[in-house]
Amino acid sequence: MENFKGFTQLYTGNGKGKTTAALGLALRAIGWGKRIVIIQFMKKWDYGEVRTIKNLNNIELYQTGTENFVDINNPSEIDIKEAQKGLNIAKKYIKSSIDILILDEIVVAAYFKLIKYNDIYDLIDEKNKKLELILTGRGATKELIEKCDLVTEMKDIKHYFEKGINARKGIEF
Repeated sequence: MENFKGFTQLYTGNGKGKTTAALGLALRAIGWGKRIVIIQFMKKWDYGEVRTIKNLNNIELYQTGTENFVDINNPSEIDIKEAQKGLNIAKKYIKSSIDILILDEIVVAAYFKLIKYNDIYDLIDEKNKKLELILTGRGATKELIEKCDLVTEMKDIKHYFEKGINARKGIEF
């Protein structure tokens, strides 16, 4: 894989499965000895994947955000600071020699105006040519979609949440 070229992948849309797809890719890559960094924006909860990642080699996880939901109409200063913290960590790794950088919910952070979409565009433009960059989150702009090499839209067709089913441990978190 000496001539390996890294691409930018985007998982977006209103449906379930964006983070799950990114984590599945990470799991596959770990099997081949790849080095992965995951930065979760707007996530500070105890998710099942956080517990699992702590037991794996070749993978680092950073969570930025708080345990509270962000008010899209009035994000707090701490929400903005935490998103900026995640962005700064991403900048640290974007030109490094890791194999995969997953920026989970970075698109939502931009959609909520915690960071700028231009910050994401800059990361894409500045990334190490061998780095596989994975972006997740609803709210992708047309420009972001154009800048990415692979775009998958998760479309919500039917969901048991509509019947009042709450998120389940081990399935949704």
